[in-house]
Amino acid sequence: MTNAENGLAVLERKGRWLVLMAAFLGWMFAGWEMSILPLSARSATIGLLQEDPETKAWVTSARSSQDTSASAEAEANRQRLKAAVGKWFFRYIAAFLLGAALGGWVFGWLGDYAGRVRAIAVSIVWYSAFTGLSYFVETPMQMCVIRFIACMGIGGMWPSGVALVTEAWPNVSRPTLAGLIGTSANVGIAMLSIVVKQIGVMFPDYQLTPDSWRWMMLLGACPIVLGIWVYLFVPESPRWLAGRKTPTKSTPLAEVLRPPLLRYTLAGIALGAIPLLGSWVCQKWILPWADQVGAQIGQESLKADTQTIWAIGAAIGSLCGGWLATYCGRRTTYFGVSFGSLILAQLIFTKLDPSQSWRFMVPVFLLGVVGTVYFGWLPLFLPEMFPTRVRATGSGVSFNSGRIVSAIVVLATSGLVVSDYAAIGSMTSWVYAGGMIVILLVPKLPGAAENLGATDSSSSAENQEC
Repeated sequence: MTNAENGLAVLERKGRWLVLMAAFLGWMFAGWEMSILPLSARSATIGLLQEDPETKAWVTSARSSQDTSASAEAEANRQRLKAAVGKWFFRYIAAFLLGAALGGWVFGWLGDYAGRVRAIAVSIVWYSAFTGLSYFVETPMQMCVIRFIACMGIGGMWPSGVALVTEAWPNVSRPTLAGLIGTSANVGIAMLSIVVKQIGVMFPDYQLTPDSWRWMMLLGACPIVLGIWVYLFVPESPRWLAGRKTPTKSTPLAEVLRPPLLRYTLAGIALGAIPLLGSWVCQKWILPWADQVGAQIGQESLKADTQTIWAIGAAIGSLCGGWLATYCGRRTTYFGVSFGSLILAQLIFTKLDPSQSWRFMVPVFLLGVVGTVYFGWLPLFLPEMFPTRVRATGSGVSFNSGRIVSAIVVLATSGLVVSDYAAIGSMTSWVYAGGMIVILLVPKLPGAAENLGATDSSSSAENQEC
């Protein structure tokens, strides 16, 4: 399925479309998997605590305290339960971030060592199988452990997927490809929210509540079929195959962690850390907040509606990220997105409430648009910092190491949570101010276009600016 172009092997048209489909669907279902636990975290935690004999009594009392005539003890238990949900939500996020970071390193290396397609296929099967196994957990801690393992596959999907698309479509506008890959995860997030809401409408017994949440984990097992299809039918990157013939003196991981590539790896880690912190340490608090308010006002679908609105905005923002970086400039775009995300997050968490209908949903949509431009920006920027032989490893280490930074921040701030989800969201939104500083310190990247073999007419200007 290859021919020659400019002395390099390239895939034929059918092969290129298979590659793009595999990368788009693989990252789309990674977004599907990412959103399963944030959407169900509150219900799953309450349900698991209520099933535990040691905590069942006070959790049952807390759930009954929605009644205005509840006793003072029941009200105290309600506050205790809200704090417990917040604590475990922090831990779930940390488990996701650390697992995805490890997966980015491991599967990124696998993509350079054994091939992009094999790494993508294994990543998809991995995150699907272990998310499905979450159906059987009995405690919140077990959920954390299996979430850590499952998210290794989520982190591993990104570097090999980006590397494969970049190498299979070398002469296509890189902003377009970056936007498509960036938006795919948010398409998956929106899809899951819509599916969950429709299941609740069609089958009332399967609404997402503390008494009915395990079926959500089975939804996470569905993409395993995609992983098998990728392994059997998607062609390998001809550039990677050609690169295997050139002997190297070091492993890809060692090469990206020492000069001259080390400075670019560190820059990539810093640039990836800000949007990850913003998404997982700040923005994700909108969901348990909406879940809590929805339970109070008898609108169980509020959390799913909120995630759907956010995800639609996120799909638009990430799709436009590459083009905005091209037309507005890399540094200008990153700085502007950081500033806009800070303003919108502060507005949502300090001035609004999930019960305010469209007054709340419109800023949530806008935060989804603005706060995810990063994820169309990063697939454009990170791969060009590294040559083909270490591209998956370099991109994986850069992007996913930011998750380690994010996890450390999550664990360090977990003790601050009591029961006010809006307060913690407001406080953590200041991470976006860090993005405004980080982009000013990023080194220039001369020769990035040559690394990719890009022919895009905008490449020179983009790289000179960066």
